[in-house]
Amino acid sequence: MYTAFFGFKENPFNLTPDPRYLFLSRYHREALEHLLYGINERKGFIAITGGIGTGKTTLCRALLDHLDRNIKSALIFSSFISDEEILKTINHEFGIEMNSGASSKKAYIDALNAFLLENFSKGGNALLLIDEAQNLSHPVLEQIRMLSNLETEKEKLLQVVLVGQSELKGFLERPSLRQLNERITVRYNLKPLDETDLRGYVQHRLTVAGGKGDVGFSNSALKAVYAYSRGNPRRINAVCDRALLIAFTAEKRQVSRRMIRDAIKDLTGRSASPGGAKRPFRWVGWATAVLLVMIFAAGLHVWISGGASKGIFSRITGQEAPAPPPAATAEASAPENPADDLFLNGDTSLTGLFRLFEKVSVDSPDPDNGTYLGLVSFNLSAEYFVKLKRPFRVVAVGFPSALGSGPRYLLITRTTYEAAVVLDNEGRSHVMDRSFILRHWGETVSFVYPQRDAFKTLVGGMKGRGVLKIQRTLMQMGYMVEPTGRYDRQTSQAVTRFQEEFGLNPDGIVGPRTMALLFQMTDPDDEHHS
Repeated sequence: MYTAFFGFKENPFNLTPDPRYLFLSRYHREALEHLLYGINERKGFIAITGGIGTGKTTLCRALLDHLDRNIKSALIFSSFISDEEILKTINHEFGIEMNSGASSKKAYIDALNAFLLENFSKGGNALLLIDEAQNLSHPVLEQIRMLSNLETEKEKLLQVVLVGQSELKGFLERPSLRQLNERITVRYNLKPLDETDLRGYVQHRLTVAGGKGDVGFSNSALKAVYAYSRGNPRRINAVCDRALLIAFTAEKRQVSRRMIRDAIKDLTGRSASPGGAKRPFRWVGWATAVLLVMIFAAGLHVWISGGASKGIFSRITGQEAPAPPPAATAEASAPENPADDLFLNGDTSLTGLFRLFEKVSVDSPDPDNGTYLGLVSFNLSAEYFVKLKRPFRVVAVGFPSALGSGPRYLLITRTTYEAAVVLDNEGRSHVMDRSFILRHWGETVSFVYPQRDAFKTLVGGMKGRGVLKIQRTLMQMGYMVEPTGRYDRQTSQAVTRFQEEFGLNPDGIVGPRTMALLFQMTDPDDEHHS
């Protein structure tokens, strides 16, 4: 709107990550130098972290202009991806053609290894850059770590750059990701601009946009911009863009402090102050804390009250299962939104869960032979819903208040990466997209598990069909283990990583709870054919 008035060719403060607008402050220059050093010296893993809006994505795009021509690059900017999909995406980005019908993880890795070896033989290097890496799941990060094994005796064939928000640093420091964290040899935490860099940043963007110097910001205006933004480039862009619009409506070519204050008020609905930018986050912190307490309370209620339906419950740990939660005293009227029918009460979801189990299970419970049905519960993050291969129910959050205050559940029969099949009150199936599942996911997952009195804990040194089945399940989930039927060191390590990822005791031993979760993550179709 104001570009013609000020003589710009384009908007100087767009929020899109255009590398032409990268201003090399001291911190951004140091970050770029770390990246180039790590890539050119073949250091393997590099991690760049920084707060939201500090310019990480723009830095990534600018990096490509500084790379030698002999460096092949694969860029991934969508990090909500499965471990198999990331291999497929990497190969696609490198232009690796796959044979028709070759879609296994091994096929993708073999093709990638062949490409990297050929590239290396020609004197080339290869870069895998993943933005928003804080969103990567544990299996995906573990798969990326395995790619570090693609190397010669002296050189890394693939340089991996993980770029993410500040929480990526803490995520990588988890014990379960220790092996990956130890492989990262180059790190840099990108900081916001200093106040002394602010003028250069603003002037740089005005110049790149085609400005001829006939528009500017007063010293007091720039101080107000810094007081609001604290040097965060995204906030700087937002407030400067709004301030130029205000100057345009007033037909002024100089942005004043008052215009900045008006721009901040337009953006936030409040007056500007040096500490003002922090207040909303304090309220967000309180709201988040309250929400977490509510979710924890709901999960605790389910753990305590989840139980049997119509007398078919038995034991998982040798104790009687508790009774199911009582039905609501007064059911809400029929919901206007059909999707409301998906939020089931305790009795309905529990009965449906057992009926579903009877349809898909190979083995029927037989008390005479020491086989019983039990209900087990685990707390799982929403990102893992695609791992669940058998019917389950999950505590729902964010359901309509008209349904009452008691716990509600989603009863899910099948999952894919993009969607899940959810049953309603009448047992009808509805395909709900990923956003619906993530929005209403309450973390506490319950499913039916056939417990056997003759269950044997699997430990190192054992061998047999039970061990082979565990190995195949782990292999399907992306863990590096060979299906030999012998509980070797590799199997123990894979079990330990699985336990760490899903909050179990990481002892490398397959006990009842580890076995139950592995059972849930085994496709029933594979069970029928085994």
